[in-house]
Amino acid sequence: MSTDTSFHPVTSTKTYVDVVLPLALPMVYTYAVPEDLIAEIIFGGRVEVPFGKNKLYSGIVVAIHHNKPHDQRSKLILSVLDDKPVISKAHWDFWKWVASYYVCTPGEVMQAALPAHLKLESQSRLVISPLFDNNMEGLTDNEFLIVEALSIQQEISLEDVQKILNVKSVTRIINGLLDKKLVYLKSEIKEKFKPKVVACVRLVEPFLSQPELLAEAFDLVQNSERQTRALMGFIQLSKKEAFVTRPALCKAADVDSGVIAAIEKKEIWEVYDRTVSRIGGDGKEGELTQVLSAQQEKAIREMDALFKEKEVVLLHGVTGSGKTRIYIEYIKRALEAGEQVLYLLPEIALTTQIIQRLQAVFGEQVAVYHSKLNNNERVEVWKQVASGQKPVVLGARSALFLPFTKLQWIIVDEEHDGSFKQHDPAPRYNGRDAAIFLASLFKAKTMLGTATPSVETYYNAKKGKYGLVEMKERFGGLDLPKLHIADVGKEMHQRSMQSHFTSYLIDNLKEVLEHKEQAILFQNRRGYAPTVRCEKCNWHKECIHCDVSMTYHKLHGNLQCHYCGYQAHMPQNCPACGSNELKLTGIGTEKIEDELKIYLPEARIGRMDLDTVRTKNAHAKIIGDFEQFNLDILVGTQMVTKGLDFDKVKLVGIINADQLWSFPDFRASERAFQLIAQVAGRAGRKNEQGKVIVQARNITHPILKDVLENDFHGFFEREIMERKSFAYPPFARLITITLKHKKPDVLNYGAKLFTNLLKDKLGERVKGPAVPFVGRIRGYYLLDVLLKLELNGKLLKFAKETILEAGSQMKAEKGYSGIRINVDVDPY
Repeated sequence: MSTDTSFHPVTSTKTYVDVVLPLALPMVYTYAVPEDLIAEIIFGGRVEVPFGKNKLYSGIVVAIHHNKPHDQRSKLILSVLDDKPVISKAHWDFWKWVASYYVCTPGEVMQAALPAHLKLESQSRLVISPLFDNNMEGLTDNEFLIVEALSIQQEISLEDVQKILNVKSVTRIINGLLDKKLVYLKSEIKEKFKPKVVACVRLVEPFLSQPELLAEAFDLVQNSERQTRALMGFIQLSKKEAFVTRPALCKAADVDSGVIAAIEKKEIWEVYDRTVSRIGGDGKEGELTQVLSAQQEKAIREMDALFKEKEVVLLHGVTGSGKTRIYIEYIKRALEAGEQVLYLLPEIALTTQIIQRLQAVFGEQVAVYHSKLNNNERVEVWKQVASGQKPVVLGARSALFLPFTKLQWIIVDEEHDGSFKQHDPAPRYNGRDAAIFLASLFKAKTMLGTATPSVETYYNAKKGKYGLVEMKERFGGLDLPKLHIADVGKEMHQRSMQSHFTSYLIDNLKEVLEHKEQAILFQNRRGYAPTVRCEKCNWHKECIHCDVSMTYHKLHGNLQCHYCGYQAHMPQNCPACGSNELKLTGIGTEKIEDELKIYLPEARIGRMDLDTVRTKNAHAKIIGDFEQFNLDILVGTQMVTKGLDFDKVKLVGIINADQLWSFPDFRASERAFQLIAQVAGRAGRKNEQGKVIVQARNITHPILKDVLENDFHGFFEREIMERKSFAYPPFARLITITLKHKKPDVLNYGAKLFTNLLKDKLGERVKGPAVPFVGRIRGYYLLDVLLKLELNGKLLKFAKETILEAGSQMKAEKGYSGIRINVDVDPY
C-alpha cells in the first residue's frame, strides 16, 4: 500500500484504512483514522481525504486495519461521508478482478462504476486568516478587493472572486494571498444529489376522511366555473391514480396553478411536495403475457435441468422465437423468491420496447440504467438497487457496477453484440464476460441469449463449458423471412439501378406501401456521403486531426469527422488543383433517406442513427412513431438490427452487404453473418412471412449462402476451422496494446523499445508494432502491438505483468514518458 505524506503527519492513532481514489493510481492509499471517527468508519463507505497539494477527494474504504505504514506519516482522513456502505465486499472483489484482468487501475474502475454525484466534488473557498490585523499595506488592488470582501462575507468561493475582480484567471492572485498568510483555503465537499419532487394535491380534513362532505366543497366553489372544473377533475383523477400531481390536474381540468391556489385558500385541499422517481415508466401493472408455447416450455425444462449442473446456459433461438418470454418466466421466479435480476442489453436503443414489456408484467419493480440518464437519475437507481426497491434492473454494460445485494440471475440478451465491449476510456471490459464473473461472486446463474451466438460462446457451449438450449422455430409457427439476393453488378450492367437502389428493391418498397405495410432499410454508415473527392486530381478531404476522410452531412451542410468531431465547410473548389468538379462518393443513412423521397415521394420516412438519437428520449420517439404507423420506412444503422419488434414490417432491405465482410479483421465474416441475420429477423414477426432483400456485388460469398439457408451451424463449422488454422480465439487469447504520441518519431522509437522489451520475455508471441487501420486520431499517432497467447492462465498473468513492466521501463527512458499506453484484453 502507498501512503500520501505531503502534510498532516500522524503518530498517535492506531487505526488505518486503505482507500481507493477515483484516479488512475496503481494502488490504494493508506490513511490514518482520527480517534473521534473510528466508530464511524465502515467498509465500502466514502471518506473525505486529502491527496496531492491542497486537493480533496472522496474515496472508498476497502480495508480497515492496524498496520502502521513504514514511513509513519500517513495523512488523516478528514470526514466520513456515509453511514451505509456504497459498495460491498463482493463489489470490491469485482472491481479488483476488472482492474486485474483488463490491465487498468482500481481508480479507473471506480470512475466507471460510480455515478458522478457519488464521486463528490471539491469546491475551494477562501476564508480570512485569524491572524489578519486589518493592515492593508503592501496589497495590490486585486488583493485589497478580495480581503475587503472576506472581511464582510467571512468566506467566498473562487467563482465569487472571479466576479469581484471580473477576471477568469485568479489562481496567481490567490496564491499571493496564501503566501502572505492573509487567507486560507477552506474546502467543502457537498452532496449534489437531490431527490426529484413534484407538487401534488390532496384533500384536507374534513373532506379527506369524510368524502360525503364533498358536496359542501362544491358549494364553496360554485361561483367559479374553473374552480368547479378543477375540483371535478381532481375527483376523477384520484379514482385512477395513487396521487394527483398539480401539472396533471391543471392539464386534465384545463386550468392554471392560480385556480389550484384559490381552492387551497378555501381549505378544500392542500398542495404538497412528493418525492417521485426520475426514471420513466407509469408503474402500472399490465396483463401477463401470452401462454408459453410448447417450444418455450421445452426450452425452460431443458434450462432448468442444465442450471443444476452449469453456471452459464446459452439460449440459442432464431429471431422471433420468443426468448424474451422465457426471460420473463425466470424473472417472475426470482421475484417470488425475493431475489434480484440484472437484464443486460447491448444498447439503449433496445430498452424502449423491453421496458414497456417488463413494466407491463412487473410494474414499478423495474429500474432502467444506461448512459443517457442524467446524474441525478443514476444516483436514484443506485440507491433503489442498494435498498432492494427495484429488484429488476434493465441496463447497458455499466449496470454491472450497481450495488446488488441479492443478485441471483443475470440475463445477457444479444450476447454476441460488440456493444458489450467498452473501448475507451479504461476499463476496456467486455460486459458479457464481466457479467459471468460477477454472477460467480454472488453464486448466481447467467443466461446468454441470442439468435446469432458469438463463435467463442457457441464453442464453449458445444464443448460443455456452458449449457446449450436451442429454439429453431418462430413463436406461433411463423416462417422465417424469405431472403432474396439483388445482384448490384448485374443491374449496373443493365443500367437499371436507381441511384444506390436496385429496381428489385424499389419495386418491393412500392408494393409494401400499396399494402399499407412497413419496411426497414439498413446501411451501416451514417451521414450523407463518406467522402468528397476531386474528379480531376483525386484529392479528398481529410480531417486535420485524424487520418480519415470527412463525411458530408447534408442537414448541416458541412463535413464532419466521425472520430474526433472536427467540422469543416464544404469547399466550392478543389484546394489542390482549383477544379470545381467535386463529387460526393459513397452512401450513408442520410443520403438513403434523402433519395428515397425522390423515388417514393408519398412515403413517410424516418431515420435512426447516432445523428438522430443524441437526446435521451429520441430513441423512444422514433420507435414510437414507427410502432404507431406514423412512418412507412425506417432507415438506420445497426441500431435497427438489435432485437426490435414491429408488427407491420413486411420488408427489410440491406443496401450494401459487401461492405460488411470487407474489413481487414478476423471477425469480419462473423459480424457480417450476425448483422444480416439480425436485420433480416426484423421482417415478418407477426401474422405472415416477411421478405429480406440483400443488395450485393459478390453474390457468391459463402456468408450469403449461410444466411439464405439459415445455416448457423454450417457457418460456425467453417469459421471455427479457420480460427483454429490461424490460431485466433477461441484457440488463442489476444491482447492489443496501442501506443500514442503526437510526435511520430518519438512514437516510432518508443514503440520499438517497448516491443523489444516484450519480445525479450514473450518471444514470437509479440507481433508488431504496426500502424492500425486509422493511424492518427485526435492528433495522436498510433501504433499497435498484438500479443497472441496460448490458452494458459499463468502465461496470461505473466504477459500482463510483462506489459506493465515494459511500459514502466519505456517511460523511464528520456523523452518517452509522454507516450500513452492503452491495453485491450480480448479486443472485439
